[in-house]
Amino acid sequence: MSDPGRNPVIVGVGQITDKETAPGVARSPLGLMVDATRLAARDTGAPAAVLSGIDSITAIRSFNDTVPAFKSPFGRLANAPWSIAQRIGASPREFLYPPSGGDVPQRMVTRACEQIVAGAISSALIVGSEAQRTERNAKRAGLALDWSEDAPFAPDELGGMEVLYSPTEVAHGMRVPAVIYALFEQALRARKRLTPAQRAIELGRLCAGFAAIAQANPLAARNEGYSAEDIATASPKNRYVGFPYTRLMTANVYVDQGAAIIVASEARADEWGVPQDRRVYLHGSAHGHDEWFATERSRLDRSPAIHRVVRETLDSAGIGIDQVSRFDLYSCFVSAIEVACDEIGIATDDPRGLTVTGGLSFFGGPGNNYVSHSIAEMVDRVRARPGSYGLVTANGGLLTKHAAGVYSTVRPATPWRSSDDDRLQADIDVASGPKVPLNPAPAGSAKIESYTVLNGPDGPERGVVLGRLVEGGSRFVANTPADRATLQRLQEIDALGLGGRVTAGEMVNIFTPDA
Repeated sequence: MSDPGRNPVIVGVGQITDKETAPGVARSPLGLMVDATRLAARDTGAPAAVLSGIDSITAIRSFNDTVPAFKSPFGRLANAPWSIAQRIGASPREFLYPPSGGDVPQRMVTRACEQIVAGAISSALIVGSEAQRTERNAKRAGLALDWSEDAPFAPDELGGMEVLYSPTEVAHGMRVPAVIYALFEQALRARKRLTPAQRAIELGRLCAGFAAIAQANPLAARNEGYSAEDIATASPKNRYVGFPYTRLMTANVYVDQGAAIIVASEARADEWGVPQDRRVYLHGSAHGHDEWFATERSRLDRSPAIHRVVRETLDSAGIGIDQVSRFDLYSCFVSAIEVACDEIGIATDDPRGLTVTGGLSFFGGPGNNYVSHSIAEMVDRVRARPGSYGLVTANGGLLTKHAAGVYSTVRPATPWRSSDDDRLQADIDVASGPKVPLNPAPAGSAKIESYTVLNGPDGPERGVVLGRLVEGGSRFVANTPADRATLQRLQEIDALGLGGRVTAGEMVNIFTPDA
Protein backbone atom coordinates (compact mmCIF):
# COMPACT_ATOMS: atom_id res chain seq x y z
CA MET A 1 0.00 0.00 0.00
CA SER A 2 1.65 3.24 -1.14
CA ASP A 3 -1.13 5.68 -0.17
CA PRO A 4 -1.37 6.07 3.63
CA GLY A 5 -4.83 7.55 3.15
CA ARG A 6 -6.02 4.07 2.18
CA ASN A 7 -5.11 2.61 5.53
CA PRO A 8 -8.33 0.85 6.66
CA VAL A 9 -9.85 1.60 10.05
CA ILE A 10 -13.02 0.71 11.93
CA VAL A 11 -14.74 3.97 12.76
CA GLY A 12 -18.11 2.95 14.18
CA VAL A 13 -19.96 0.00 15.71
CA GLY A 14 -23.52 -0.47 16.91
CA GLN A 15 -25.42 -3.24 18.69
CA ILE A 16 -29.06 -3.85 19.61
CA THR A 17 -30.76 -6.52 21.70
CA ASP A 18 -34.55 -6.52 22.09
CA LYS A 19 -35.78 -8.74 24.90
CA GLU A 20 -39.33 -7.94 25.92
CA THR A 21 -41.03 -6.17 23.01
CA ALA A 22 -44.35 -7.75 22.00
CA PRO A 23 -44.20 -9.43 18.58
CA GLY A 24 -46.84 -7.19 17.06
CA VAL A 25 -44.71 -4.07 17.56
CA ALA A 26 -41.18 -5.52 17.70
CA ARG A 27 -38.56 -4.54 15.16
CA SER A 28 -38.29 -6.65 12.03
CA PRO A 29 -34.91 -8.02 10.89
CA LEU A 30 -34.63 -5.04 8.55
CA GLY A 31 -35.55 -2.64 11.35
CA LEU A 32 -32.85 -4.13 13.58
CA MET A 33 -30.22 -3.77 10.85
CA VAL A 34 -31.16 -0.18 10.05
CA ASP A 35 -31.19 0.86 13.71
CA ALA A 36 -27.87 -0.90 14.40
CA THR A 37 -26.42 0.94 11.40
CA ARG A 38 -27.61 4.30 12.72
CA LEU A 39 -26.02 3.49 16.08
CA ALA A 40 -22.74 2.67 14.33
CA ALA A 41 -22.87 5.98 12.44
CA ARG A 42 -23.50 7.84 15.70
CA ASP A 43 -20.59 5.93 17.26
CA THR A 44 -18.18 7.51 14.76
CA GLY A 45 -18.60 10.80 16.54
CA ALA A 46 -19.39 12.43 13.19
CA PRO A 47 -22.59 10.84 11.91
CA ALA A 48 -23.89 13.52 9.56
CA ALA A 49 -22.13 12.42 6.38
CA VAL A 50 -21.36 8.82 7.23
CA LEU A 51 -24.53 7.03 6.13
CA SER A 52 -24.85 8.69 2.75
CA GLY A 53 -21.16 8.07 2.06
CA ILE A 54 -21.15 4.27 2.41
CA ASP A 55 -19.63 2.63 -0.71
CA SER A 56 -20.33 -1.03 0.09
CA ILE A 57 -23.05 -2.74 2.13
CA THR A 58 -22.82 -6.33 3.31
CA ALA A 59 -25.87 -7.87 4.95
CA ILE A 60 -24.97 -11.07 6.78
CA ARG A 61 -27.15 -13.93 5.52
CA SER A 62 -30.17 -14.49 7.72
CA PHE A 63 -30.86 -17.78 9.47
CA ASN A 64 -34.17 -17.91 7.59
CA ASP A 65 -32.20 -18.07 4.33
CA THR A 66 -29.66 -20.54 5.73
CA VAL A 67 -31.48 -23.43 7.41
CA PRO A 68 -34.55 -24.86 5.64
CA ALA A 69 -36.25 -25.64 8.95
CA PHE A 70 -36.04 -21.92 9.85
CA LYS A 71 -37.62 -20.57 6.66
CA SER A 72 -39.79 -17.67 7.78
CA PRO A 73 -43.55 -17.62 7.16
CA PHE A 74 -43.34 -13.83 7.17
CA GLY A 75 -41.47 -13.40 3.89
CA ARG A 76 -37.92 -12.33 3.10
CA LEU A 77 -35.93 -9.41 1.75
CA ALA A 78 -35.14 -9.91 -1.93
CA ASN A 79 -31.99 -7.79 -1.54
CA ALA A 80 -31.25 -6.98 2.10
CA PRO A 81 -28.33 -4.57 1.46
CA TRP A 82 -30.44 -2.67 -1.09
CA SER A 83 -33.29 -2.36 1.44
CA ILE A 84 -30.86 -1.02 4.03
CA ALA A 85 -29.44 1.49 1.52
CA GLN A 86 -32.92 2.86 0.88
CA ARG A 87 -33.46 3.51 4.60
CA ILE A 88 -30.13 5.22 5.27
CA GLY A 89 -29.89 7.27 2.08
CA ALA A 90 -26.80 5.48 0.72
CA SER A 91 -25.87 4.75 -2.90
CA PRO A 92 -23.25 2.02 -2.56
CA ARG A 93 -21.29 0.38 -5.35
CA GLU A 94 -21.66 -3.07 -3.79
CA PHE A 95 -24.69 -4.91 -2.44
CA LEU A 96 -23.33 -8.09 -0.83
CA TYR A 97 -25.17 -11.06 0.68
CA PRO A 98 -22.46 -13.65 1.35
CA PRO A 99 -22.78 -17.38 2.08
CA SER A 100 -23.66 -18.63 5.55
CA GLY A 101 -21.25 -19.22 8.40
CA GLY A 102 -20.20 -17.74 11.70
CA ASP A 103 -16.84 -16.93 10.11
CA VAL A 104 -18.42 -14.55 7.58
CA PRO A 105 -18.57 -11.30 9.62
CA GLN A 106 -14.81 -11.42 10.25
CA ARG A 107 -14.12 -12.36 6.64
CA MET A 108 -16.25 -9.48 5.40
CA VAL A 109 -14.47 -6.98 7.65
CA THR A 110 -11.20 -8.31 6.23
CA ARG A 111 -12.57 -8.06 2.69
CA ALA A 112 -13.61 -4.46 3.30
CA CYS A 113 -10.06 -3.64 4.41
CA GLU A 114 -8.65 -5.31 1.29
CA GLN A 115 -11.00 -3.41 -1.00
CA ILE A 116 -10.18 -0.11 0.69
CA VAL A 117 -6.44 -0.71 0.31
CA ALA A 118 -6.97 -1.61 -3.36
CA GLY A 119 -8.83 1.65 -3.91
CA ALA A 120 -12.02 -0.09 -5.01
CA ILE A 121 -14.04 1.49 -2.18
CA SER A 122 -13.38 3.99 0.58
CA SER A 123 -15.95 2.79 3.13
CA ALA A 124 -18.06 -0.26 3.95
CA LEU A 125 -20.92 -1.30 6.20
CA ILE A 126 -21.15 -4.86 7.53
CA VAL A 127 -24.47 -5.45 9.28
CA GLY A 128 -26.73 -8.32 10.26
CA SER A 129 -29.62 -9.21 12.50
CA GLU A 130 -31.98 -11.94 13.65
CA ALA A 131 -35.50 -11.67 15.02
CA GLN A 132 -36.04 -15.34 15.84
CA ARG A 133 -37.56 -14.58 19.25
CA THR A 134 -40.19 -12.32 17.74
CA GLU A 135 -40.84 -14.76 14.91
CA ARG A 136 -41.40 -17.63 17.34
CA ASN A 137 -43.66 -15.55 19.58
CA ALA A 138 -45.65 -14.23 16.61
CA LYS A 139 -46.26 -17.75 15.33
CA ARG A 140 -47.39 -18.87 18.78
CA ALA A 141 -49.76 -15.88 18.94
CA GLY A 142 -51.14 -16.55 15.46
CA LEU A 143 -49.93 -13.19 14.12
CA ALA A 144 -49.29 -12.60 10.43
CA LEU A 145 -46.26 -10.32 10.06
CA ASP A 146 -44.93 -9.02 6.76
CA TRP A 147 -41.14 -8.89 6.59
CA SER A 148 -40.89 -9.11 2.81
CA GLU A 149 -39.60 -6.50 0.38
CA ASP A 150 -38.90 -6.69 -3.34
CA ALA A 151 -35.87 -5.10 -4.97
CA PRO A 152 -34.97 -4.09 -8.53
CA PHE A 153 -32.03 -6.54 -8.63
CA ALA A 154 -30.47 -9.36 -6.65
CA PRO A 155 -27.47 -8.93 -4.34
CA ASP A 156 -24.04 -10.36 -5.07
CA GLU A 157 -23.98 -13.61 -3.08
CA LEU A 158 -20.21 -14.09 -3.48
CA GLY A 159 -20.53 -17.65 -4.73
CA GLY A 160 -23.70 -18.62 -2.90
CA MET A 161 -24.39 -21.29 -0.31
CA GLU A 162 -21.92 -24.03 0.58
CA VAL A 163 -22.80 -27.65 1.37
CA LEU A 164 -21.56 -28.38 4.89
CA TYR A 165 -22.99 -31.88 5.45
CA SER A 166 -22.25 -35.02 3.47
CA PRO A 167 -25.14 -37.08 2.05
CA THR A 168 -24.37 -39.79 4.63
CA GLU A 169 -24.57 -37.29 7.48
CA VAL A 170 -27.87 -35.92 6.18
CA ALA A 171 -29.35 -39.42 5.77
CA HIS A 172 -28.59 -40.22 9.42
CA GLY A 173 -30.27 -37.09 10.77
CA MET A 174 -27.01 -35.26 11.48
CA ARG A 175 -27.90 -32.01 9.75
CA VAL A 176 -28.08 -30.42 13.18
CA PRO A 177 -25.02 -28.73 14.71
CA ALA A 178 -25.93 -30.11 18.13
CA VAL A 179 -25.21 -33.62 16.81
CA ILE A 180 -21.82 -32.95 15.24
CA TYR A 181 -20.50 -30.79 18.09
CA ALA A 182 -21.56 -33.44 20.59
CA LEU A 183 -19.45 -35.96 18.63
CA PHE A 184 -16.50 -33.59 19.03
CA GLU A 185 -17.33 -33.31 22.72
CA GLN A 186 -17.19 -37.08 23.28
CA ALA A 187 -13.83 -37.20 21.50
CA LEU A 188 -12.50 -34.54 23.87
CA ARG A 189 -13.77 -36.52 26.85
CA ALA A 190 -12.13 -39.69 25.52
CA ARG A 191 -8.79 -37.90 25.14
CA LYS A 192 -9.01 -36.63 28.72
CA ARG A 193 -10.13 -40.04 30.02
CA LEU A 194 -13.02 -38.61 32.00
CA THR A 195 -16.31 -40.19 32.95
CA PRO A 196 -19.49 -38.45 31.80
CA ALA A 197 -20.04 -37.19 35.35
CA GLN A 198 -16.52 -35.80 35.62
CA ARG A 199 -16.80 -34.11 32.26
CA ALA A 200 -20.18 -32.58 33.15
CA ILE A 201 -18.51 -30.78 36.07
CA GLU A 202 -15.87 -29.37 33.69
CA LEU A 203 -18.51 -28.28 31.17
CA GLY A 204 -20.58 -26.52 33.82
CA ARG A 205 -17.56 -24.72 35.24
CA LEU A 206 -16.40 -23.48 31.81
CA CYS A 207 -19.86 -22.29 30.80
CA ALA A 208 -20.41 -20.54 34.14
CA GLY A 209 -17.55 -18.20 33.28
CA PHE A 210 -19.37 -17.18 30.10
CA ALA A 211 -22.65 -16.77 32.00
CA ALA A 212 -20.94 -14.41 34.45
CA ILE A 213 -19.76 -12.14 31.61
CA ALA A 214 -23.28 -12.15 30.13
CA GLN A 215 -24.79 -11.30 33.49
CA ALA A 216 -22.86 -8.01 33.45
CA ASN A 217 -23.68 -7.30 29.80
CA PRO A 218 -26.97 -5.39 29.31
CA LEU A 219 -27.03 -6.53 25.65
CA ALA A 220 -27.02 -10.22 26.59
CA ALA A 221 -30.18 -12.17 25.90
CA ARG A 222 -29.65 -14.34 28.99
CA ASN A 223 -28.14 -12.28 31.79
CA GLU A 224 -29.83 -13.97 34.73
CA GLY A 225 -26.56 -15.59 35.78
CA TYR A 226 -26.21 -19.36 36.08
CA SER A 227 -24.06 -21.52 38.33
CA ALA A 228 -21.97 -24.41 37.04
CA GLU A 229 -24.48 -26.80 38.60
CA ASP A 230 -27.41 -25.01 36.95
CA ILE A 231 -25.75 -25.40 33.56
CA ALA A 232 -24.52 -28.98 33.91
CA THR A 233 -27.66 -30.52 35.41
CA ALA A 234 -30.35 -31.70 33.01
CA SER A 235 -33.84 -30.69 34.09
CA PRO A 236 -37.22 -29.89 32.51
CA LYS A 237 -36.04 -26.27 32.03
CA ASN A 238 -32.53 -27.31 30.97
CA ARG A 239 -33.08 -30.47 28.95
CA TYR A 240 -30.46 -32.20 26.90
CA VAL A 241 -30.25 -30.98 23.31
CA GLY A 242 -27.49 -33.13 21.84
CA PHE A 243 -26.31 -35.28 24.76
CA PRO A 244 -24.23 -34.46 26.79
CA TYR A 245 -25.01 -30.81 26.02
CA THR A 246 -27.86 -29.22 27.90
CA ARG A 247 -29.87 -26.25 26.66
CA LEU A 248 -27.64 -23.86 28.63
CA MET A 249 -24.56 -25.27 26.88
CA THR A 250 -26.07 -24.64 23.45
CA ALA A 251 -26.15 -21.51 21.27
CA ASN A 252 -29.38 -19.61 21.81
CA VAL A 253 -30.80 -18.75 18.38
CA TYR A 254 -34.09 -17.36 19.67
CA VAL A 255 -32.89 -13.80 20.04
CA ASP A 256 -33.67 -10.39 18.54
CA GLN A 257 -30.26 -8.88 17.94
CA GLY A 258 -28.53 -6.67 15.39
CA ALA A 259 -24.98 -5.41 14.97
CA ALA A 260 -23.23 -3.12 12.50
CA ILE A 261 -19.59 -2.26 11.75
CA ILE A 262 -18.42 0.69 9.63
CA VAL A 263 -14.96 0.48 8.04
CA ALA A 264 -13.35 3.36 6.14
CA SER A 265 -10.08 4.53 4.73
CA GLU A 266 -8.18 6.94 6.92
CA ALA A 267 -8.69 9.61 4.26
CA ARG A 268 -12.48 9.10 4.38
CA ALA A 269 -12.40 9.06 8.19
CA ASP A 270 -10.56 12.37 8.07
CA GLU A 271 -13.19 13.78 5.70
CA TRP A 272 -15.93 12.66 8.06
CA GLY A 273 -14.11 14.14 11.05
CA VAL A 274 -13.90 10.88 13.00
CA PRO A 275 -11.88 11.53 16.18
CA GLN A 276 -8.69 9.53 16.56
CA ASP A 277 -9.92 7.94 19.79
CA ARG A 278 -12.81 6.30 17.87
CA ARG A 279 -10.49 4.59 15.38
CA VAL A 280 -9.65 0.89 15.74
CA TYR A 281 -7.41 -1.00 13.34
CA LEU A 282 -7.50 -4.58 12.13
CA HIS A 283 -3.84 -5.50 12.59
CA GLY A 284 -3.96 -9.05 11.29
CA SER A 285 -6.44 -11.56 9.94
CA ALA A 286 -6.56 -14.90 8.18
CA HIS A 287 -8.96 -17.67 7.29
CA GLY A 288 -8.88 -21.34 6.33
CA HIS A 289 -10.85 -24.54 6.70
CA ASP A 290 -10.51 -28.00 8.16
CA GLU A 291 -11.42 -31.23 6.34
CA TRP A 292 -14.81 -30.28 4.95
CA PHE A 293 -17.05 -33.10 6.24
CA ALA A 294 -16.74 -33.60 9.98
CA THR A 295 -17.18 -37.38 9.98
CA GLU A 296 -14.18 -37.77 7.65
CA ARG A 297 -11.68 -35.97 9.88
CA SER A 298 -8.80 -37.97 11.28
CA ARG A 299 -9.21 -36.31 14.68
CA LEU A 300 -12.51 -35.08 16.09
CA ASP A 301 -10.81 -33.26 18.97
CA ARG A 302 -8.43 -31.12 16.92
CA SER A 303 -8.52 -28.26 14.40
CA PRO A 304 -5.36 -27.72 12.37
CA ALA A 305 -7.14 -24.77 10.74
CA ILE A 306 -7.69 -22.88 14.01
CA HIS A 307 -4.07 -23.45 14.97
CA ARG A 308 -2.65 -22.06 11.75
CA VAL A 309 -5.24 -19.33 11.17
CA VAL A 310 -4.63 -17.81 14.60
CA ARG A 311 -0.86 -18.14 14.24
CA GLU A 312 -1.01 -16.40 10.85
CA THR A 313 -3.22 -13.67 12.29
CA LEU A 314 -0.86 -12.98 15.19
CA ASP A 315 2.16 -13.04 12.88
CA SER A 316 0.46 -10.53 10.59
CA ALA A 317 -0.18 -8.31 13.60
CA GLY A 318 3.42 -8.67 14.73
CA ILE A 319 2.48 -9.81 18.24
CA GLY A 320 2.51 -12.99 20.28
CA ILE A 321 -0.34 -14.57 22.17
CA ASP A 322 1.02 -13.12 25.42
CA GLN A 323 0.39 -9.60 24.11
CA VAL A 324 -3.33 -10.22 23.62
CA SER A 325 -5.32 -8.58 26.42
CA ARG A 326 -8.76 -9.98 25.59
CA PHE A 327 -10.23 -12.87 23.65
CA ASP A 328 -13.57 -13.67 22.16
CA LEU A 329 -13.56 -17.31 21.10
CA TYR A 330 -16.44 -18.60 19.04
CA SER A 331 -18.64 -20.48 21.48
CA CYS A 332 -21.61 -22.18 19.84
CA PHE A 333 -20.81 -25.32 21.87
CA VAL A 334 -18.21 -26.08 24.53
CA SER A 335 -16.24 -28.33 22.16
CA ALA A 336 -15.67 -25.34 19.87
CA ILE A 337 -14.28 -23.34 22.80
CA GLU A 338 -12.04 -26.08 24.12
CA VAL A 339 -10.65 -27.09 20.73
CA ALA A 340 -9.85 -23.43 20.07
CA CYS A 341 -8.07 -23.09 23.42
CA ASP A 342 -6.00 -26.18 22.68
CA GLU A 343 -5.03 -24.96 19.22
CA ILE A 344 -4.28 -21.38 20.28
CA GLY A 345 -2.31 -22.52 23.33
CA ILE A 346 -4.29 -20.98 26.19
CA ALA A 347 -6.03 -22.57 29.15
CA THR A 348 -9.81 -22.67 29.46
CA ASP A 349 -9.41 -20.71 32.70
CA ASP A 350 -7.04 -18.12 31.23
CA PRO A 351 -7.32 -15.03 33.47
CA ARG A 352 -7.82 -12.80 30.42
CA GLY A 353 -11.16 -14.52 29.83
CA LEU A 354 -12.45 -16.28 26.73
CA THR A 355 -15.32 -13.93 25.85
CA VAL A 356 -16.15 -10.23 25.90
CA THR A 357 -19.87 -10.73 25.23
CA GLY A 358 -20.92 -13.81 27.22
CA GLY A 359 -20.88 -16.18 24.26
CA LEU A 360 -23.54 -17.69 22.07
CA SER A 361 -25.36 -19.54 24.86
CA PHE A 362 -25.80 -16.51 27.11
CA PHE A 363 -25.17 -13.35 25.12
CA GLY A 364 -27.05 -14.83 22.17
CA GLY A 365 -26.42 -16.77 19.00
CA PRO A 366 -28.00 -14.69 16.22
CA GLY A 367 -27.52 -17.09 13.32
CA ASN A 368 -24.50 -16.18 11.20
CA ASN A 369 -24.13 -12.75 12.80
CA TYR A 370 -22.68 -13.39 16.27
CA VAL A 371 -19.15 -12.34 15.31
CA SER A 372 -20.43 -8.92 14.23
CA HIS A 373 -21.33 -8.51 17.90
CA SER A 374 -18.03 -9.87 19.19
CA ILE A 375 -16.08 -7.53 16.90
CA ALA A 376 -18.24 -4.57 17.95
CA GLU A 377 -17.71 -5.39 21.61
CA MET A 378 -13.97 -5.89 21.09
CA VAL A 379 -13.77 -2.49 19.40
CA ASP A 380 -15.31 -0.92 22.50
CA ARG A 381 -12.96 -2.86 24.80
CA VAL A 382 -9.75 -1.81 23.05
CA ARG A 383 -10.97 1.79 22.84
CA ALA A 384 -11.42 1.70 26.61
CA ARG A 385 -7.84 0.51 26.99
CA PRO A 386 -5.82 2.28 24.28
CA GLY A 387 -2.83 0.35 23.04
CA SER A 388 -4.21 -3.08 24.00
CA TYR A 389 -4.87 -5.91 21.56
CA GLY A 390 -7.98 -8.07 21.26
CA LEU A 391 -8.29 -11.37 19.38
CA VAL A 392 -11.60 -12.49 17.88
CA THR A 393 -12.05 -15.98 16.42
CA ALA A 394 -14.89 -16.99 14.13
CA ASN A 395 -16.19 -20.44 13.20
CA GLY A 396 -18.50 -21.41 10.36
CA GLY A 397 -20.18 -24.76 9.85
CA LEU A 398 -19.08 -27.71 12.00
CA LEU A 399 -15.65 -26.49 13.14
CA THR A 400 -15.21 -26.22 9.38
CA LYS A 401 -14.39 -22.65 8.35
CA HIS A 402 -12.27 -20.45 10.57
CA ALA A 403 -11.29 -16.79 10.61
CA ALA A 404 -9.58 -14.55 13.13
CA GLY A 405 -8.77 -10.89 13.62
CA VAL A 406 -6.55 -8.83 15.94
CA TYR A 407 -7.88 -5.37 16.87
CA SER A 408 -6.18 -2.38 18.50
CA THR A 409 -6.27 1.40 18.66
CA VAL A 410 -2.56 1.40 17.76
CA ARG A 411 -2.05 2.67 14.22
CA PRO A 412 -0.14 -0.06 12.32
CA ALA A 413 3.49 0.81 11.67
CA THR A 414 3.51 -1.08 8.39
CA PRO A 415 1.06 -1.04 5.47
CA TRP A 416 -1.89 -3.41 5.48
CA ARG A 417 -1.23 -6.77 3.87
CA SER A 418 -3.59 -9.65 3.19
CA SER A 419 -2.72 -13.17 4.27
CA ASP A 420 -1.62 -15.66 1.63
CA ASP A 421 -4.73 -17.82 1.83
CA ASP A 422 -3.61 -20.41 -0.71
CA ARG A 423 -0.34 -21.03 1.11
CA LEU A 424 -2.12 -21.11 4.47
CA GLN A 425 -4.71 -23.61 3.25
CA ALA A 426 -1.97 -25.83 1.82
CA ASP A 427 -0.30 -25.86 5.24
CA ILE A 428 -3.61 -26.76 6.90
CA ASP A 429 -4.25 -29.59 4.44
CA VAL A 430 -0.83 -31.11 5.15
CA ALA A 431 -1.33 -30.81 8.91
CA SER A 432 -4.80 -32.40 8.67
CA GLY A 433 -3.45 -35.57 7.08
CA PRO A 434 -5.54 -37.89 4.93
CA LYS A 435 -9.26 -37.92 5.52
CA VAL A 436 -10.91 -41.03 6.91
CA PRO A 437 -13.32 -42.50 4.34
CA LEU A 438 -16.64 -43.81 5.60
CA ASN A 439 -17.53 -47.45 4.97
CA PRO A 440 -20.64 -47.23 2.75
CA ALA A 441 -21.98 -50.66 3.77
CA PRO A 442 -20.75 -51.54 7.27
CA ALA A 443 -21.71 -54.93 8.68
CA GLY A 444 -20.56 -56.96 11.66
CA SER A 445 -19.06 -56.45 15.08
CA ALA A 446 -18.25 -52.82 15.84
CA LYS A 447 -17.39 -50.37 18.58
CA ILE A 448 -18.47 -46.80 19.26
CA GLU A 449 -15.85 -44.16 18.47
CA SER A 450 -18.12 -41.24 19.36
CA TYR A 451 -21.84 -40.81 19.92
CA THR A 452 -24.71 -38.57 20.90
CA VAL A 453 -28.44 -38.67 21.49
CA LEU A 454 -30.51 -35.89 19.95
CA ASN A 455 -33.31 -34.78 22.26
CA GLY A 456 -36.57 -32.95 21.67
CA PRO A 457 -39.01 -31.37 24.12
CA ASP A 458 -40.33 -34.81 25.10
CA GLY A 459 -36.97 -36.52 25.56
CA PRO A 460 -34.50 -38.54 23.48
CA GLU A 461 -35.38 -38.97 19.80
CA ARG A 462 -32.38 -40.25 17.85
CA GLY A 463 -29.08 -41.95 18.61
CA VAL A 464 -26.14 -41.18 16.34
CA VAL A 465 -22.97 -43.25 16.34
CA LEU A 466 -19.61 -42.77 14.70
CA GLY A 467 -18.14 -46.23 14.93
CA ARG A 468 -15.37 -48.57 13.83
CA LEU A 469 -15.71 -52.11 12.57
CA VAL A 470 -13.80 -54.59 14.71
CA GLU A 471 -12.51 -56.32 11.59
CA GLY A 472 -10.48 -53.91 9.50
CA GLY A 473 -11.19 -50.83 11.61
CA SER A 474 -13.12 -48.87 8.96
CA ARG A 475 -15.25 -45.96 10.16
CA PHE A 476 -19.01 -45.78 9.69
CA VAL A 477 -21.97 -43.61 10.60
CA ALA A 478 -25.12 -45.20 12.02
CA ASN A 479 -28.25 -44.55 14.00
CA THR A 480 -29.25 -46.70 16.95
CA PRO A 481 -32.62 -48.35 17.40
CA ALA A 482 -35.07 -45.60 18.26
CA ASP A 483 -36.67 -47.26 21.30
CA ARG A 484 -36.63 -45.08 24.39
CA ALA A 485 -34.79 -47.68 26.49
CA THR A 486 -31.78 -47.75 24.15
CA LEU A 487 -31.61 -43.98 23.92
CA GLN A 488 -31.93 -43.49 27.67
CA ARG A 489 -29.21 -46.07 28.28
CA LEU A 490 -26.78 -44.19 26.02
CA GLN A 491 -27.36 -41.10 28.19
CA GLU A 492 -26.84 -43.01 31.43
CA ILE A 493 -23.65 -44.98 30.74
CA ASP A 494 -20.24 -44.25 29.28
CA ALA A 495 -20.78 -45.65 25.80
CA LEU A 496 -17.38 -44.76 24.36
CA GLY A 497 -15.87 -48.02 23.14
CA LEU A 498 -19.14 -49.89 23.68
CA GLY A 499 -19.46 -52.93 21.43
CA GLY A 500 -22.36 -53.99 19.28
CA ARG A 501 -23.30 -54.88 15.75
CA VAL A 502 -23.88 -52.66 12.76
CA THR A 503 -26.05 -53.50 9.79
CA ALA A 504 -26.11 -51.61 6.53
CA GLY A 505 -29.34 -50.21 5.17
CA GLU A 506 -30.16 -48.76 1.78
CA MET A 507 -29.89 -45.24 3.24
CA VAL A 508 -29.42 -45.64 7.01
CA ASN A 509 -27.09 -47.94 8.93
CA ILE A 510 -28.17 -49.26 12.34
CA PHE A 511 -25.83 -49.91 15.26
CA THR A 512 -27.32 -52.09 17.99
CA PRO A 513 -25.36 -51.87 21.25
CA ASP A 514 -24.52 -54.97 23.22
CA ALA A 515 -26.73 -55.51 26.23
